[in-house]
Parts: sequence; structure tokens; C-alpha cells
Amino acid sequence: MNNQKFNSGIMTITAAAMSAALITVCSWISIPALGPFVPFTLQTFAVFVIAGLFDLKTGFISIMVYLFMGAVGVPVFSGFKSGFAAITGPTGGYLVGFLFMIVTICLFKKIKSKSIVYLIIGMSIGLVLCYIFGTIWFYCVFAHNGDSKSFISILSICVIPFIIPDILKMTAAVILVSRVYSPLKKMGFVKA
Repeated sequence: MNNQKFNSGIMTITAAAMSAALITVCSWISIPALGPFVPFTLQTFAVFVIAGLFDLKTGFISIMVYLFMGAVGVPVFSGFKSGFAAITGPTGGYLVGFLFMIVTICLFKKIKSKSIVYLIIGMSIGLVLCYIFGTIWFYCVFAHNGDSKSFISILSICVIPFIIPDILKMTAAVILVSRVYSPLKKMGFVKA
């Protein structure tokens, strides 16, 4: 039994490390042309995939490792940014919002584990929560700095241009998860 727990722990650590690396690589794939504040990246795609494949513990650890690496100076964020200022800056709320995404998606998966419908519902609600948290954070940072951006203008910068790309990323993630879930489960990375 102890050997089984040890192996499970090793698989969790390995999956979390690989997941944090996946988010990092996807954050480096960036198109800054969509706006000056929030670049178009594949980070949300990575978060969707991680939440679709792994349990809440593994997913949460993955996001925490990713945020920790960025906070201590490893250039894991979009545009090869890093540091605590990147997390506490205007777009940091979207990074922290990944935690809401992971929790929401994993909770919906737990309701009905093999249901694509529940996975999509969880991804959709998780994305909306990330948008809400990130947008409020963005607004508060600018308000604190004395800039009077309206909430509507922030939505037009930080949310509206990303809705269709995020739906496409969600669709691609669902397809990928449905194809790699069984092989990863056989290797022991994915728990039932």
C-alpha cells in the first residue's frame, strides 16, 4: 500500500511539473496585436487541457507551480515576463484566475467524470470566472493608479476580443483530452 501511495505521489508530481511546463510553453506562444494589455496566448488552452485530464490536486499544484516560478523570476509568463510585479500588475488577475478555472472544471468533472457535456460546462463557467476575476483585478489596479478606465472599456480590451479565440481553444482542448485521456490513464498519470 505504501508503495502504491509513493507511486501515486510520483505520478502527481510528474504530471504537475509537465503541466506547469505546458502552460509556460503555451504562454510563450503570444500574439500581442490584439491589444496593448492582454496578449493572445495559448495559456487558457493549456489550463483547459490540464483540468480536463487531471484531478483537482494535480491541476491546482500545476497552476501554483507556474505562478510560483513566475513570481520568483523564471520567465514563464507571456512575453517572457516574470516577477511578482507581473502577477500583481493589471493582467495578473487573469493568471490567478486560472485557479478558478481549474477548481470549477474539476468540480464539474467530478459530478459526471466521463461526460463531455459536464467538461464543456465546467470549462465555460471556469472561463467566465477567470474573466470576471481578471477584469475586476484589472479595473482595481487602474483605479488604484488613478486611471479612470470605464468597466466597458476594460471589457472591450480584456474580454471581448478573447471570447471567440477562447471558445476555439476550449474546443481544441476537449478534442485533445478525449483522445489522450485513455493512454495517460493506462500509464498511471490520470486517476479514474
